[in-house]
Amino acid sequence: MPPQPHDPAAGPSEGCTEEHGPAGAAEPGPESAARFRPPPANPYAHSYPGPGFAVVEVLGEIDMATADALSEHLDALTSVGVPQVVVDLREVEFFDCSGLRVLCRAERRARERGGTLRLVSDQPRVHRLLRACGLLGRFPPLPELPPAPPPAPED
Repeated sequence: MPPQPHDPAAGPSEGCTEEHGPAGAAEPGPESAARFRPPPANPYAHSYPGPGFAVVEVLGEIDMATADALSEHLDALTSVGVPQVVVDLREVEFFDCSGLRVLCRAERRARERGGTLRLVSDQPRVHRLLRACGLLGRFPPLPELPPAPPPAPED
Protein backbone atom coordinates (compact mmCIF):
# COMPACT_ATOMS: atom_id res chain seq x y z
CA MET A 1 0.00 0.00 0.00
CA PRO A 2 1.46 3.44 -0.91
CA PRO A 3 2.09 5.86 1.94
CA GLN A 4 -0.68 8.33 2.72
CA PRO A 5 0.03 12.10 2.70
CA HIS A 6 -0.04 12.19 6.54
CA ASP A 7 2.29 9.17 6.78
CA PRO A 8 5.82 10.19 7.85
CA ALA A 9 7.18 7.55 5.45
CA ALA A 10 5.70 9.54 2.56
CA GLY A 11 8.44 12.17 2.99
CA PRO A 12 7.95 15.90 2.84
CA SER A 13 4.83 17.23 1.20
CA GLU A 14 5.19 18.86 -2.17
CA GLY A 15 6.05 22.55 -1.83
CA CYS A 16 7.12 22.12 1.80
CA THR A 17 10.58 22.16 3.35
CA GLU A 18 11.85 21.95 6.90
CA GLU A 19 12.09 25.72 7.35
CA HIS A 20 9.37 26.91 5.00
CA GLY A 21 5.74 25.84 4.94
CA PRO A 22 3.58 25.36 1.88
CA ALA A 23 3.72 28.15 -0.65
CA GLY A 24 0.98 30.69 -0.14
CA ALA A 25 0.39 30.19 3.58
CA ALA A 26 -0.48 33.60 4.94
CA GLU A 27 0.06 35.02 8.38
CA PRO A 28 -3.10 34.90 10.46
CA GLY A 29 -4.83 38.01 11.63
CA PRO A 30 -7.82 40.13 10.74
CA GLU A 31 -6.15 41.73 7.72
CA SER A 32 -5.04 38.41 6.26
CA ALA A 33 -7.98 36.14 7.11
CA ALA A 34 -9.05 36.10 3.47
CA ARG A 35 -5.54 34.91 2.47
CA PHE A 36 -5.24 32.25 5.18
CA ARG A 37 -4.42 28.95 3.50
CA PRO A 38 -3.33 26.25 5.95
CA PRO A 39 -2.05 22.85 4.89
CA PRO A 40 -4.71 20.23 4.19
CA ALA A 41 -6.27 18.68 7.26
CA ASN A 42 -4.97 15.27 8.26
CA PRO A 43 -6.18 12.76 10.87
CA TYR A 44 -4.05 14.43 13.58
CA ALA A 45 -4.22 18.18 12.92
CA HIS A 46 -6.18 20.81 11.10
CA SER A 47 -5.81 24.59 11.07
CA TYR A 48 -8.25 27.44 10.78
CA PRO A 49 -8.15 31.21 11.24
CA GLY A 50 -9.16 32.51 14.64
CA PRO A 51 -9.76 36.12 15.69
CA GLY A 52 -6.23 37.54 15.34
CA PHE A 53 -4.44 34.19 15.43
CA ALA A 54 -4.34 30.83 13.68
CA VAL A 55 -5.63 27.77 15.50
CA VAL A 56 -4.13 24.32 15.07
CA GLU A 57 -6.52 21.74 16.50
CA VAL A 58 -4.66 18.56 17.42
CA LEU A 59 -6.51 15.25 17.52
CA GLY A 60 -5.87 11.70 18.68
CA GLU A 61 -2.42 10.43 19.53
CA ILE A 62 0.72 12.45 18.84
CA ASP A 63 3.82 10.28 19.01
CA MET A 64 6.87 9.41 16.93
CA ALA A 65 4.69 8.05 14.11
CA THR A 66 2.31 11.03 13.92
CA ALA A 67 4.30 14.09 15.03
CA ASP A 68 5.13 15.00 11.41
CA ALA A 69 1.42 15.50 10.73
CA LEU A 70 1.35 18.18 13.45
CA SER A 71 4.67 19.59 12.31
CA GLU A 72 3.31 20.18 8.81
CA HIS A 73 0.73 22.62 10.18
CA LEU A 74 3.02 24.34 12.68
CA ASP A 75 5.85 24.71 10.17
CA ALA A 76 3.50 26.34 7.67
CA LEU A 77 2.04 28.77 10.19
CA THR A 78 5.32 29.80 11.84
CA SER A 79 7.38 30.31 8.69
CA VAL A 80 5.65 33.46 7.42
CA GLY A 81 4.90 36.92 8.74
CA VAL A 82 4.68 37.47 12.48
CA PRO A 83 3.09 34.19 13.58
CA GLN A 84 0.33 34.25 16.17
CA VAL A 85 -0.54 30.58 16.68
CA VAL A 86 -2.71 28.81 19.24
CA VAL A 87 -2.37 25.02 19.47
CA ASP A 88 -5.53 23.41 20.82
CA LEU A 89 -4.65 20.15 22.61
CA ARG A 90 -8.06 19.53 24.20
CA GLU A 91 -8.86 16.61 21.87
CA VAL A 92 -5.48 14.88 22.29
CA GLU A 93 -5.63 11.37 23.72
CA PHE A 94 -1.84 10.85 23.96
CA PHE A 95 1.09 13.25 23.60
CA ASP A 96 4.75 12.31 24.01
CA CYS A 97 8.19 13.89 23.63
CA SER A 98 7.95 13.74 19.83
CA GLY A 99 5.04 16.17 20.01
CA LEU A 100 6.90 18.33 22.53
CA ARG A 101 9.85 18.55 20.13
CA VAL A 102 7.52 19.82 17.38
CA LEU A 103 5.96 22.39 19.75
CA CYS A 104 9.37 23.64 20.93
CA ARG A 105 10.66 24.04 17.39
CA ALA A 106 7.51 25.89 16.28
CA GLU A 107 7.52 28.15 19.35
CA ARG A 108 11.18 29.03 18.75
CA ARG A 109 10.47 29.86 15.11
CA ALA A 110 7.43 31.99 16.03
CA ARG A 111 9.46 33.87 18.68
CA GLU A 112 12.34 34.47 16.22
CA ARG A 113 9.82 36.08 13.85
CA GLY A 114 8.36 38.28 16.60
CA GLY A 115 5.27 36.12 17.13
CA THR A 116 3.90 33.73 19.72
CA LEU A 117 2.74 30.15 20.03
CA ARG A 118 0.35 29.35 22.86
CA LEU A 119 -1.28 26.12 24.01
CA VAL A 120 -4.85 25.40 25.00
CA SER A 121 -5.34 22.35 27.22
CA ASP A 122 -7.70 21.45 30.00
CA GLN A 123 -6.14 18.00 30.45
CA PRO A 124 -4.16 17.31 33.65
CA ARG A 125 -1.96 14.76 31.84
CA VAL A 126 -0.76 17.43 29.39
CA HIS A 127 -0.04 19.77 32.30
CA ARG A 128 1.91 17.00 34.08
CA LEU A 129 3.93 16.28 30.92
CA LEU A 130 4.83 19.96 30.52
CA ARG A 131 5.76 20.24 34.20
CA ALA A 132 7.85 17.04 34.16
CA CYS A 133 9.79 18.28 31.12
CA GLY A 134 10.33 21.76 32.57
CA LEU A 135 8.18 23.36 29.87
CA LEU A 136 5.24 24.63 31.91
CA GLY A 137 6.78 28.12 32.06
CA ARG A 138 7.40 28.15 28.31
CA PHE A 139 3.92 26.82 27.50
CA PRO A 140 1.49 27.88 30.25
CA PRO A 141 -1.71 26.21 28.99
CA LEU A 142 -4.83 28.26 28.53
CA PRO A 143 -8.11 26.55 29.52
CA GLU A 144 -9.86 27.67 26.32
CA LEU A 145 -9.25 29.59 23.11
CA PRO A 146 -8.45 33.24 23.85
CA PRO A 147 -11.00 35.91 22.95
CA ALA A 148 -10.50 38.16 19.96
CA PRO A 149 -8.04 40.97 20.62
CA PRO A 150 -9.57 44.42 21.06
CA PRO A 151 -9.75 46.50 17.89
CA ALA A 152 -6.88 48.92 17.32
CA PRO A 153 -7.73 52.47 18.38
CA GLU A 154 -8.33 54.86 15.51
CA ASP A 155 -6.37 58.08 15.43
